[in-house]
Formats: sequence, structure tokens, C-alpha cells
Amino acid sequence: MTHATPPGWYPDVNMPGTERWWDGTAWTGHTRSAAATQPVAPAPQPVRRGAGTTARTVAMTVAGLLVVAAVAGFLVLGGDDGGTRPVSAPSTGAQPTATDSASAPGPTPAEGPEDDPTVLVDQLDGVTLQVPEGWEKPENTLDDASTMRTAGSYTCPGDSGSFCYHGTVTVRTAGGTDLTDMKALAEADIGTAADRAYGKNTVGDLIHGGIRSHKDLASKQVTVAGRTGYLVRRQVTTGKGPGGYVQSLVFPSAVGSETPVIVRFAFDAGQDALPLSLMDTITRGIRPIGDATGGGVGSTVAP
Repeated sequence: MTHATPPGWYPDVNMPGTERWWDGTAWTGHTRSAAATQPVAPAPQPVRRGAGTTARTVAMTVAGLLVVAAVAGFLVLGGDDGGTRPVSAPSTGAQPTATDSASAPGPTPAEGPEDDPTVLVDQLDGVTLQVPEGWEKPENTLDDASTMRTAGSYTCPGDSGSFCYHGTVTVRTAGGTDLTDMKALAEADIGTAADRAYGKNTVGDLIHGGIRSHKDLASKQVTVAGRTGYLVRRQVTTGKGPGGYVQSLVFPSAVGSETPVIVRFAFDAGQDALPLSLMDTITRGIRPIGDATGGGVGSTVAP
């Protein structure tokens, strides 16, 4: 048989010296100090001595102790809620109000850089990039790389099943190579970057009609996130569509063993919102995680 424990203030076993409000079915978040709520014991009343007084007093005392024991046993064993009910009688006091401690909601946790739509965070490589105005950070990509891209897709020229984006930037750790020189890595990666953007998709089908020719536009040393890196920029002509521009930017990571980081850029040609200067702006905005100097983290980039 289940017996409901009456609502009231009960000692909080997890917070000595504190009482918590039991609403009759569950513990609430309302607490108060137990010291300030203890009732003052009434002064003892004189007892008139007489025949039978002692016996009656003893009998009444024993009866009272039995009642207290019965109530205590009911409170401890009477419920079937796994011991979560109060285990003692409630103390006196009014029902809690909104001003009692723990009744107000806690502060909302602050958002981190990962939640900022203007910042692309790559935790593995320890860098952040400014997301250009009008770009997005997709939650899922086919490529295992931190990615930001222009909002809105279109069907890739010369391909009936793939979707392309006018501008894409990805961040990845250099792997599968013994090269450690930044220039050598950038020169080796530019061909892969061009092929992934304008040659073939992840299943090997031609997109943009494939690359017909290319021309290198820049090959130079740059400083990225306080480290010396190297970039190679290339223009590609495709069988379908206007072609585009790709760039491989390589620099040492700001964390761990400083394994090289590769940032690949791909901009469709003929897009007024994607001037080549935007590649330079994004490159200058790369920062180590936690460093917001120079308008890095939290700042937007306009084309």
C-alpha cells in the first residue's frame, strides 16, 4: 500500500544545515536555512503531584513515544519510490515562493566560437577562419575537412548528379606524404585541389566537363597565423562552364607537432562576389584558436 508523504520542509541530506521543499510527489529546487526555522520549545509546565500522577505521566510518555516511532516508521518505509521521499517529519514554515533560493533559473551558457556563424573552427589543426558574408558552414560534407562555402548550390556543368558551389574553402591536415617543406607541399597539392574542384567528383565522374588547361597565377611565401607558409594559385579552364581559380595554402599547425595544414580555395570564374582578393583576405584572417587579434575571430569578411 502506498502512502503519500505530505508536502513540507525536510532536511536536505546532501546539504547539511539546509531544508528542501517536498511538494508531495517530488523534491523541488527550493531550499532554505534550517537554523532560522527551528521552533522555540515551549517552557515546561508545572505538574501537580498527587496520587497516580507518576503512573499516568509514565503511561502518557510511553504512548507518545510509540506514536512518534510509528510515524517515523511510516515516513521511512511507507513509500515505494526507492527512498527518494523525505525521511523525517516536515518543519514549520510557509510554502516556498519565487524569492526562495534556487527558484530562479540559472544563467544561459555563453556560446563558443563553434556556435558563431562568422567563424570556422578547426580544432584538430588549431586555427579559425573568418566566414565571408553570404557564406555558410555546412554541418555535413562528403569530404572529411572543415568547410565553408557560398550559400546555395547549383548543378555542376557537364554532370547530371552532382551539386557545386561557386566558392569553397576547406581546411585539412597534410597526410599521406613525406614532404615537410611548405613550398613543396603547396606545389604538390595544387593539382589535387584543382582536380577535386573542377576535375572529378568523389566517385570519379567528371564535373565541369573536366580540366582542359591551367595557368599558375601566384607562387609565394606568406605568413599565416604567425607562421611561415607557402601558397600556389592556379587558374583552370574546363570543358563545361566558366572554369575557376584554385589555391593551395600550406603552413605549420599552431598545435601539437606543428603538422602542416592545407587550406584549399576554389572560386568559380565570372563571379563578382568572388574576387581573387577575397582569397588574400581570408588568408590574412586565419588565426590560432583563442587569438582574436587583428579582427580575426568573430569578424565577418566582405568580398
